Amino acid sequence: MNKEIKKVPIMTALFVAGFVGLFSETALNIALGELSQIFSVDATTVQWLATGYFLTLGILVPVTGILMQKLTTRQLFIASLTFSIIGTILAALAPTFSLLLLARVVQAAGLAIILPLTQNVIFTIFPPNKRGGAMGAMGLVILAGPALGPTLAGLILDTLSWHWIFWLTIPFLLFSIIMGIKFIPNVNEIRQISLDIVSVILSTIGFGGVVYGVSVGGEHGWTSTIVILSIVIGLLSLIVFTIRQLKMEQPMLNLRAFKYPIFTLGLIMNMITFLNMLSMLVILPMYMQMALILAAFASGLVLLPGSLLNCILAPIIGKMFDKYGPKAIITPGTILVAIGYLLYAQYGTETTVVIVALTHVVMMLGIGMVLASVQTNTLNALPRQYFADGIAITQTSQQVAGAIGIGIMVSLFSAKKDSFLAAGSGDFSAAAASGSSFVFYISFVLAVLNVVLSLFLKKPQH
Repeated sequence: MNKEIKKVPIMTALFVAGFVGLFSETALNIALGELSQIFSVDATTVQWLATGYFLTLGILVPVTGILMQKLTTRQLFIASLTFSIIGTILAALAPTFSLLLLARVVQAAGLAIILPLTQNVIFTIFPPNKRGGAMGAMGLVILAGPALGPTLAGLILDTLSWHWIFWLTIPFLLFSIIMGIKFIPNVNEIRQISLDIVSVILSTIGFGGVVYGVSVGGEHGWTSTIVILSIVIGLLSLIVFTIRQLKMEQPMLNLRAFKYPIFTLGLIMNMITFLNMLSMLVILPMYMQMALILAAFASGLVLLPGSLLNCILAPIIGKMFDKYGPKAIITPGTILVAIGYLLYAQYGTETTVVIVALTHVVMMLGIGMVLASVQTNTLNALPRQYFADGIAITQTSQQVAGAIGIGIMVSLFSAKKDSFLAAGSGDFSAAAASGSSFVFYISFVLAVLNVVLSLFLKKPQH
């Protein structure tokens, strides 16, 4: 079967769609200040353009796990691109904030399908000894989209209007759907399974409740009724969801994937990496803009060398993973990430831009070694019939971990900054540096935990 499949055009169609979706995930972050003025909404409301995107991913990715078993690869691909194109056009034309927010949700629905679908196609059309290289290329897409988003968006905002952040992605989406319709075959096995509505509702309330509660924690205060209620209801729903899945003959998410220890270990590492990485992509620009007084576009440029290096090295790291196995790549990567966070934590108001850029290079090299390699090793631990479930579990957990990371870290950053100012110092830059340093120490502790966990990784035997 694999001989007849044209892998390059298939992966091109999937990667271009994934890149645009992930680019859209972070590109708008840099325009939030401008959009809050244009639409006359406050900073916490405008933040929902980012949070709503994550929330949609957290809710829909688990549902995609079952859709991958019910619908053909082509049907899912076309549905994903249709959502992406409609959402992007709606966003570019949006005359009001509420319509722009709705457009972001439709866009995120497209990404919620394309990410798990791409992994599923990789694990179906590539043999185990070639998956590292393919996942390395996907790692390039996963990191390049969010990393280049702020820089390119900053350039667009400096020269054109915010609408062009969306208009400029339309040709890429059209290219992707044409390539996909022409080349993407049906590679997944269709099973006669019914969509359990109760499971869908429980997973939506569960993941949605937790992500929403954490996202508004900084805004309403962690002890406020709405925050506690939504997190508690979310967690209870997830517990009931888990019990229901384990009792069902054909569960929506097959949690029996957790029987495989390497899968579970990799999943925890994956969540820590995503929680740290996505919160870093928010906190670091805040530090540069508030403590170092850099413009938005300049902040994006500082992060560019690390991001570009990562893009160049991702496929090479993937091939090295195939050749040398997980421990040789992942453990050194986790150590580099920990060193990166320890260096970030030392930054103050006098730190030079060159030092920030160099530290980011170290950090992104480490993340590049960890991210795709951990995902490949985690899914390689599963037998083929669990791929769709394993992918849905890893994708859901990393999006939820990322959203939770941003919510908690931004709120800790603000709390530390405010307490610094309340102590009598009127130095706003120093307060921002104190907040980011505090957050990066917490990330450092989590990064060290990942170093320890990586020592227990093995190459799956089957």
